[in-house]
Formats: sequence, C-alpha cells, structure tokens
Amino acid sequence: MSSFSVRFLAPQALPSTSSSSRSKPWVVLAAPTAAPAPVEVDAGRLEPRVEGRDGYFVLKEKFRGGINPQEKVKIEKDPMKLFMEGGVEELAKMSMEDIDKAKDTKDDTDVRLKWLGLFHRRKHQYGRFMMRLKLPNGVTTSAQTRYLASVIRKYGKDGCGDVTTRQNWQIRGVVLPDVPEILKGLEEVGLTSLQSGMDNVRNPVGNPLAGIDFDEIVDTRPYTNLLSQFITANSRGNPTITNLPRKWNVCVVGSHDLYEHPHINDLAYMPATKDGRFGFNLLVGGFFSPKRCEEAIPLDAWVSADDVIPSCKAVLEAYRDLGFRGNRQKTRMMWLIDELGIEVFRSEVAKRMPQKELERAASEDLIQKQWERRDYLGVHPQKQEGFSYVGIHIPVGRVQADDMDELARLADTYGSGELRLTVEQNIIIPNIENSKLEALLNEPLLKHRFSPEPSLLMKGLVACTGNQFCGQAIIETKARAMKVTEEVERLVSVTRPIRMHWTGCPNSCGQVQVADIGFMGCMARDENGKPCEGADIFLGGRIGSDSHLGQLYKKAVPCKNLVPIVADILVGHFGAVPREREEGED
Repeated sequence: MSSFSVRFLAPQALPSTSSSSRSKPWVVLAAPTAAPAPVEVDAGRLEPRVEGRDGYFVLKEKFRGGINPQEKVKIEKDPMKLFMEGGVEELAKMSMEDIDKAKDTKDDTDVRLKWLGLFHRRKHQYGRFMMRLKLPNGVTTSAQTRYLASVIRKYGKDGCGDVTTRQNWQIRGVVLPDVPEILKGLEEVGLTSLQSGMDNVRNPVGNPLAGIDFDEIVDTRPYTNLLSQFITANSRGNPTITNLPRKWNVCVVGSHDLYEHPHINDLAYMPATKDGRFGFNLLVGGFFSPKRCEEAIPLDAWVSADDVIPSCKAVLEAYRDLGFRGNRQKTRMMWLIDELGIEVFRSEVAKRMPQKELERAASEDLIQKQWERRDYLGVHPQKQEGFSYVGIHIPVGRVQADDMDELARLADTYGSGELRLTVEQNIIIPNIENSKLEALLNEPLLKHRFSPEPSLLMKGLVACTGNQFCGQAIIETKARAMKVTEEVERLVSVTRPIRMHWTGCPNSCGQVQVADIGFMGCMARDENGKPCEGADIFLGGRIGSDSHLGQLYKKAVPCKNLVPIVADILVGHFGAVPREREEGED
C-alpha cells in the first residue's frame, strides 16, 4: 500500500425519486477498451529523461538538445527554490527596474514565479501580477473569500477577482513587495497558490454539488482534497512533480451530469465498479492548445478508491520522465501517448504503480449515458432534509472586492459559510435552511448583480480574461461577451440555454471547443481592409456522455459584425425566433 493511499467507502445506492431527470432508466456504459496501437518503441526511448538531484528533478544533460526556452530557464534554477528556499522574499525587496537589469531575476518574475501562482502582467500591467490559487473541488469559505477581498481592495481599480473555468479563484493587481505577506495570509486561512501555473498540475476539479446532491454517484471532495494535498505536499511544495513538460489537468467525476468536463482533462477518474468493488476507470490525454485539441481516451485501466493517489502519481511520473521537451506546442501528455502508443504508455504507468501493475478497465461505468444535464442555477433541494442550495450567475466570472465581501456575508448569514465555484464561472451557496430562502433571494446582490435566474443566453456565457489583463489575448473578451449577448437578445428569443464561450487567443482558456457557439480571438480585416479585432466562430461543441469538440464554422469575423451573425446562427441552428416575428405572432 502506498503511503498516499486512503481507504474510502463505496458510494451508497441512489434513492429512487420522482423527478424527471432521476426517473430515467439506468444505462450501464461499457468502458471502451483502447486497441493497442501498432507502435514500436526502442528501449532507449523509455529511459527517464529526468533525475533527482539535491531534492529537485532535473533534465539529464544527454537530453538537453533542442529543448525549449522554458526548459532552459528551469535548468538554470529550479523555480520551486523561490518558494522552498525563500527566494521570493529576496526578490520582493527589489524594484522592478533592478529586477529587469539581470536575466536571472527577470526570468524569476516572468517565468519562475508562475510556480508560486504569480503571473507578471508585463504587457498590460507592468509590475502587477495575477495570482492563481489552488481550490480543490471549487470549495471555499467565507473567511477565505473575505481575505481575498482584502487583498484586491488595496489595489483599487487594478484589483479584481475572477472565477475560472477550473473552479478556482484568480486575483489581480498584486504587486511583488506584497507577495510574502499575501502568501502568509493565504496560509492562515487555509489557502495556497503553490504550483498553480506553468508546468504543474492545475486545480483538481470535482462535482460542484458533492455531498448535497440526491443523485451523486460519489462525493468527490475527499479525492480532490487528497489530490491537492499530494500535488503540493500539503502546501509545502512537492518538487517531484513540478518539472513536468507542460501543464496537466485532473478531475474526479461524481455525477451523471459530468459537470467536471472529464473529456478535456489529462487524467479523469470515471466512477466504475469491478467485481463488486468501487473504483474508477481512467481517461487520459484530453487537452486544448493553439495547434491541437483532443478529447481524453480510455487508458483501459481501473483503480480502486484506495489507488487514486498512487495512480495519479504514476501517470504524472510517466509523463515527467518521458515527455517531449522541445516545441511547446507538442509537449502536452497526449503527444507522448501518440508517440508511445496507448499500450506502451499504459505499461509505463503500470510499472510506476506500487504493485507494478494496473487492472484492466471495468466493464461497467456508473455514468448514465442518457442523463439530461441539470441546471444548478436557481434554488434546488439538497439531500439533507430542510436544506437547499442556490446557484447564482456571476457574469463572465468577474467580481470586485465588495462583491466578494457580500458573497461571504450571504454564505454566513444564510448558509454554512461555504461557497462553491463552478467551471462555468458561477457560484453555489449550499446548506441554506429552506425558511431562509425568501430572504436570501431578496438580497440586493442577487436582485441586481448575481441573479439565480439569468436569461437563457446569459446563463451559459463564459469568457477568459481577454486583453484587458492577459498579454497573450488578441481581443477583449469579458465586456464584449456581455455586450454582444445583450444585443443578440434584443434580436432573437431562444427557448433553451445556449452555451457561448469566448477566448481571447488560440490557447483556449475559455474552452470554446466545448461550447454550443465559441468565439476565439483573432485579427481580422474590416470592410476597408484594415486590421481589426475579430473572432473565429466554432459550432457544435457538446458536454456530457456524448461529448464532442466543436468545429470551426467561420473564420476571422470582425467583432463589430458579430451580432447579426450570432443571431442568424441561433435561428438557423438552435431554433431561436426573431423578435419581430415573435411580437407579430403575439
């Protein structure tokens, strides 16, 4: 048994209910098995490319040819030393002008600090940083929320917070001299920003309704918490897995709704039983990048609940040891799987397991294939009698310090002091006594800012940071997403929610490929042939058991021309009705 193993109880049988989504017949999914790819791999290719050295993992000299610039920065100084050896405190004493005079300190601020969750906004906010946290399963407390509000408030108009597409907080406006004190404050409220950027494991995603949903398969919180504790060594830093070839995403699925979006994660745990034992089938390799987007594929492996951490560790080590470190567009884990073939990759994972083997996938998944994905916005009963949760819409995920303080107050006043973030950039307040619901719904914040009942187009709206803050974004996204949606709503009426995602560049942080309609920022040309901000339009993304990545529909549309085109798409592809016709029929 690995030291990281923890015993879990199997989930309880689901109670029978009368709701429409719960009354559907169970459909047991056969776990698809991956056919061995006809790939011949030389034994030398399976030699680990990294080795342990003085507590860190370093790329061996013999494998340093043709590596990318970021790998060279890691070789020059391991980024984790900024945290584990106090380097950030010395850096924080320097002025930005002095930092920029030397390559080493400039690389610290622009590259290595990302291992501490700090992203220098050199292009648009010189000297200011975005800080990304670790928030497993998206669960946070009122005290944590108040602390984050206190941090961004001191930065005035430069400070704000964002709910991310990985159930996480990002805060903006941070200046380097404040970082040591902020890190101490995070620790005091039980938060960390460690290992949340660059070549690290990102925030572990789970079911936002974990523990409160009548129909959950398994409570994902114990697993996502353990994953986060393993990944960061309980916020002390875990340098065994911080020198990955590229970023890496993990999720644990706990509901039939697949709120966790398993098919776009590098590793996804899909609940499944085998020989009467509860555990998980594994999917691997899902990712987005500018040059390639792929859905995760079956590893043909099942692990018990006790082996969630050992299997995560084994997959990470296989990727760390063998992954390509050249062109950054070809360094995500799926490229390694393609090169080795799924069976060789699987064998490399197996030999890194404590027992040196992996069981084949269970033939039964516990996901209902025909399940209709439920809307968590609004008021919904919990499985705890007399309690409900309320899902509230955070327009494109953006909050200010006063908003965060109010959210914390509402969580304390009406709930249990807990807030839950979702991958759609919204927030859930759980554990509300039913007798308090009316008062909560009449709170000004919910009446005027964060509605539990947004319009059908607004409720599915997601947007990345955009070029307001992000140096890689080509276009502004958040304000534009809101404006375009508002104008489209004046032209057409829809009868069901339509998921529209905006991303400022091909990195696709806004996950446009999983949206019904996606907008990817690009440069276009206007009617006079002059360059202007534009968007590539994607159509047809699906989430759930029949997930499918959307395809490019129209390239380089000037942003100023989007409204009528989107209205036409909604009418032609999603059954929307033009407002003029609707009014005429009335």
